[in-house]
Amino acid sequence: MTMNAAAILESDGKRYAMEAMRLDRQGSKGMAITYYQKAIESFMRLVKLDPNYELNRIYIQKAMEYQERIKVLQVGHAADSDDSEPEIFPSKPTMESPTAPSKPGEAVQQQKAGVYDQLLITEKPNVKWEDVSGLEVTKKALREAIIYPTMRADLFPLGWPRGILLYGPPGCGKTLIAAAVATEIDAAFYSVDAASIMSKWLGEAEKNVAKLFRSAREKTSNGQPAIIFVDEIDSLLGTRSQEVGGEIRMRNQILKEMDGLTDKSKNLPLYVIGATNKPWSLDKAFIRRFQKRVYVPIPDREARRRMFEIYTKELNMSGVDLDTVTQKTDGYSGSDIRDIAQAAQLKVVSEFFESGKASDKTAKPRAITMDDFIDVVNRRKPSVQAESLEIYTKYENMFKAE
Repeated sequence: MTMNAAAILESDGKRYAMEAMRLDRQGSKGMAITYYQKAIESFMRLVKLDPNYELNRIYIQKAMEYQERIKVLQVGHAADSDDSEPEIFPSKPTMESPTAPSKPGEAVQQQKAGVYDQLLITEKPNVKWEDVSGLEVTKKALREAIIYPTMRADLFPLGWPRGILLYGPPGCGKTLIAAAVATEIDAAFYSVDAASIMSKWLGEAEKNVAKLFRSAREKTSNGQPAIIFVDEIDSLLGTRSQEVGGEIRMRNQILKEMDGLTDKSKNLPLYVIGATNKPWSLDKAFIRRFQKRVYVPIPDREARRRMFEIYTKELNMSGVDLDTVTQKTDGYSGSDIRDIAQAAQLKVVSEFFESGKASDKTAKPRAITMDDFIDVVNRRKPSVQAESLEIYTKYENMFKAE
């Protein structure tokens, strides 16, 4: 790889970190975790690209800070103050001032358009079906609801589900599997954070919801499938004791749009996938709009073993028995598994810098050992408590629709 590749990784890492902290401040935990994870991956790939680079110590420090922030967000104790947030390395880039509007009211329109664009992630997901370990029941449900109808719509005279609800503990692959399905059918992918809609779109929410669905329908009219993925959908469609007029209009607009998806005269390949860690908070009026309601559980032993294989395939290891590590992580979520692999890598690389050996251009960190993994696992508890799994089981028994 070239210096240009290093510059790209550094730029990506900073950009992902900026987006993660923006989402973090808004309270959008799910999407913030995703972008913190992307920032970590970019910085650690940069460290691996040139182990002797003088700034690697700072990259590692930032990666560890982001990883700790992920753990805080996963257990639901996000800090209320911006002071607790990690800082972007090396400093926040300054943003150029926008061009002054030439007409009265243009600034307001620019601001509204900017907010709408900020809340949508339309970047093509680079996740393949085989990247999703386990979750066979979930995969089967999505094949039946999305992949098969997209391939042969003529075989579904009664139509097919357009609303799919994925629910389960945090960090178990709901976002990942939605992205994988989009890749599988080459769909236009609109990723929307529900908490941000509530905080940013109120007042314009009804129009923006209509704009979102209209944009997705335009894609399908050109022959391309489209998926609208709504993370933390309970914050958008949850039960309310009191609602202001804007919220009511927005929720009614969503009901109208989702009902329109089942119009058999059109049969457009447009799907809404909602993800939630709190399905019991959803308003019952919306539950039936999701014809498929699928539980995404914590990974079983086989899935955890496969995850460790995926996350450690590029790591330098010696004498690591993944079967033993897998056995010791019963009850851990998919994101926990990923964090453990990253923490083992960070442990060894950090030790390398602290030893002073990084100044030797020929030196490299030692291999990751079994003791490193055991140490990391002993210092990390599962982010999902066993008691909460019972609540998911109860909900599944009441509302399951695979």
